[in-house]
Amino acid sequence: MSELFRLDGRTALVTGGAHGLGRMIAEAFLQAGARVIITSRSNADLAAAEMRAIGDCAGIDADLSTPAGAVALADAIKARVETLNILVNNAGRTWGAPLDAYPDEAWDAVMPINVQVPFTLVRDLLPVLEAAGTASDPARILNIGSIAGNSVHRLSAYAYTASKAALHHLTRELAADLARRHVAANIIVPGWFPTDMTAEVRADGGKTTATLKKIPFSRFGTAAEIGAVAVFLASPAAAYITGAEIPVDGGISGCR
Repeated sequence: MSELFRLDGRTALVTGGAHGLGRMIAEAFLQAGARVIITSRSNADLAAAEMRAIGDCAGIDADLSTPAGAVALADAIKARVETLNILVNNAGRTWGAPLDAYPDEAWDAVMPINVQVPFTLVRDLLPVLEAAGTASDPARILNIGSIAGNSVHRLSAYAYTASKAALHHLTRELAADLARRHVAANIIVPGWFPTDMTAEVRADGGKTTATLKKIPFSRFGTAAEIGAVAVFLASPAAAYITGAEIPVDGGISGCR
């Protein structure tokens, strides 16, 4: 049974894998035996060098703020590998501001990296994903969504929440279209984890207390907990799962 949860011999690309949730997932993949390529806007090689203490990790600097950056990354990946077993679309951006002052530029900054870039990477990496997938063990696309994409949390981050809702539905569309091509697509829906995006809340005692009251388990998630779900969805154990939305949020989604 333990072999069902191993990733030996598989290659994974994790965008935004140098920090935050992306790094948590990338390190879990390494621990499970995968070869991992991470991206970051800068210094990806430095992060990859640190992670090589765990396993086979390489870094690519990639600006994914535009679809053109995604095309360039896909070309770089196809030049390196003939098959790609796992694609994790984790890189993203948020923008918070009061409704009356929410700027149009926020949409231009958030929507491409959070929605269009994942689509572009899937489209342009399809040849190497299809080369890796089989009927009994498809290649995997794991998109990283958010609880803010499936329910209202009053974050005043309008472009971000809309982008995550769009990514959730895009994942279902991709799953339907790619099933017969031996590629599975699922979305992980994280709640509150210790990342740069939650740093402001965690630094404010009052905000932390208010946030914990909203979480049935009354705590933030850990790296092992998000990593384990990603490993499961990328492993042979999840070969019959596609189009699924998996919340990892301490009960926020399921206990309403």
